[in-house]
Amino acid sequence: MLKGFHRLFALLAASLSAHSALAEEETVERWGVNMPRGVTEVAQSTYELHMLIFWICVAIGVLVFAVMFYSMWRHRKSKGYQAAQFHESTAVELVWTIIPTVILILMAIPATQTLYDIYDTEDADLEIRITGYQWKWRYDYLGSEVSFFSNLSTPRAQIDNQLPKGANYLLEVDEPLVVPIQKKIRFLVTANDVIHAWWVPDLAVKRDAIPGFITEAWTRIEEPGIYRGQCAELCGKDHGFMPIVVKAVPEEEYTAWLDSRAATAAKTRELTEKTFTFEDLFTRGEAVYNRACAACHQPNGQGVPGVFPAIAGSKIATGPLDGHLDIVINGSKTNPAMQAFGEQLSEVDLAAVITYQRNAFGNDMGDTIQPIDILNFKNKQ
Repeated sequence: MLKGFHRLFALLAASLSAHSALAEEETVERWGVNMPRGVTEVAQSTYELHMLIFWICVAIGVLVFAVMFYSMWRHRKSKGYQAAQFHESTAVELVWTIIPTVILILMAIPATQTLYDIYDTEDADLEIRITGYQWKWRYDYLGSEVSFFSNLSTPRAQIDNQLPKGANYLLEVDEPLVVPIQKKIRFLVTANDVIHAWWVPDLAVKRDAIPGFITEAWTRIEEPGIYRGQCAELCGKDHGFMPIVVKAVPEEEYTAWLDSRAATAAKTRELTEKTFTFEDLFTRGEAVYNRACAACHQPNGQGVPGVFPAIAGSKIATGPLDGHLDIVINGSKTNPAMQAFGEQLSEVDLAAVITYQRNAFGNDMGDTIQPIDILNFKNKQ
């Protein structure tokens, strides 16, 4: 019986050693219960540290349970054994203190190096400020004029189960974060309203976004690709609708993209001085409404009774214009769910969406709000 137990234990140990790589692949790809290997140096070192500690724990578990089961079987009461008494044994206490301490020190050495690498944000080639909003992300490329919001772009029909779910359901955005490969990128993470968390598993980056505080992280992506993540903090009703998409591209493509976005920002500023037709504003406003307002007030403007007020027939959208401008630009002082869009949207988009709200859903106020009206309202506050 004892020889059979020894053979079984040896077979188990050999199996764990010989098939560990296969087990890792099956766990990640088939079951999806392990952490991803990632695409950055920090992600790889984090994964390797995770697997090292995991197999150390497996070996300790196998050894401890093997000794425990063997002891119970070999020294069972039916064979006449009596329990050994080593209460207050100095030798035993030294052994079960020193051995775990040595193991923990050996585990701490690679863990400390990995943690040091994770928090080393110095000498970055690019800095990006990430700000969490309910329920979107804002990206500011420091040192340039490029700044934009990234919103969920999964069609509402999929969310409402009117269409089949796409391959990247709830992980699609209208504006991905574009970064260059082979460059050290420093992220400065904060929030505008409540606590969020910016998490992209493939980059091994996860940082809390806390209003009034800035947390740091960094990454260096070696190969082009698209990497997806989500807000990892329960931040409100639409927490699950706050995805992250990072698009890593070669430096030449990144430079061209950055120049294009800077030109777009300059063009938007010029549009502030332009007078738009009602049709242009209404059409643009509908697109802005569906992107920024429909999640709460619903695409049909009916809102959610008791939670989010309707736009259709509301006292705000059919009342004095200054009151409408104030609540959209500065947010609601009585309802925290109504955000301030003064910094989130350009003057052109604000003029368009307010024009749309005052004339859609049967409101028919006949108002046409120009970007200069928004600018003047902001300046007189």
